Amino acid sequence: MLKLDRFFSSDIGIDLGTANCLVFVRDRGIVLCEPSVVAITENTKHVLAVGEEAKRMLGRTPGNIRAVRPMKDGVIADFEITEEMLRYFIQKAMRHVPWRQRILHPRVLVAVPSGITEVENRAVKDSAKRAGAGEVVLVEEPMAAAIGVGLPVAEPSGSMIVDIGGGTTEVAVISLSGIVGARSVRVGGDELDAAICQHMKRVYNLMIGERTSEKIKIDIGSAYPSNDDQELEVKGRDLVSGLPKTVKITAGEIRTALQEPITSIIEAVRGTLERCPPELAADLIDRGIMLAGGGALLTGLDRLIGEETGLPVFVAEDPLLAVAEGTGVMLQEMDNMTRAMNLR
Repeated sequence: MLKLDRFFSSDIGIDLGTANCLVFVRDRGIVLCEPSVVAITENTKHVLAVGEEAKRMLGRTPGNIRAVRPMKDGVIADFEITEEMLRYFIQKAMRHVPWRQRILHPRVLVAVPSGITEVENRAVKDSAKRAGAGEVVLVEEPMAAAIGVGLPVAEPSGSMIVDIGGGTTEVAVISLSGIVGARSVRVGGDELDAAICQHMKRVYNLMIGERTSEKIKIDIGSAYPSNDDQELEVKGRDLVSGLPKTVKITAGEIRTALQEPITSIIEAVRGTLERCPPELAADLIDRGIMLAGGGALLTGLDRLIGEETGLPVFVAEDPLLAVAEGTGVMLQEMDNMTRAMNLR
């Protein structure tokens, strides 16, 4: 029966992120990378769009339509909408699976933050099963990210991963296929965007949306002083007059606005290092710290963390894909790795 299940079912790995959802199909690679956004009707809660199409509606919907992000701080904020989103992503991913392997429900490996509760774990499992998954296995995001970027997690030596996602930052020291020390803080890309929004309100009395603040972060956001004179025009609504307004901002002031959430990330890194066993800490002097997740792309963040910790810091080749790639590697070796690691 086990062989029959293997032949007729498929394996899927999901990076269920606050900002984006990535799906890895065994033997096919990453087949889907879309925003974790769902557009629904206000009254009937009917799903109108999911993913990229829904994200384009953020801040631009009429009164009877609402574009929502059902994931918050790396965990499920809206159970029913998350279920609909997962169903859409799983069904879309299954189009890449041979028809014979669509007979049974797919075995799904979902990456979750290391700091979530048992109740939140159960919510993820239940949502995935209701969305069409068969067996559901959860793995901690920092472990998946470390495997995805190619760190030697199975060796008896220390490797450190910092996965900065949309809702959480996961910091972990890994050795012998286990997490020796970890810290999860609910600070990520969303907090950086919110800090920019607050800065525009406080300094310019300008109201901007999520997409605009994210664009500012990508275009001129930084964590370390460089090109602080770079300017960008920002359009929004004046809070005093209520009329559309355009202002010019500099990279330097945005870097200052981002200091608070960036400091929280650095404190999480320092706190994890302080609790690290001395033998593993010694390994990190040579191996350094690996950054993954979308937040790793913030200009100068690697340099700032390097200065604050005194360790070499590297950014993964494809930081956005790290967790999804890790679930893919784990799917290929699911049975062996289930025995080696404490999967929930």
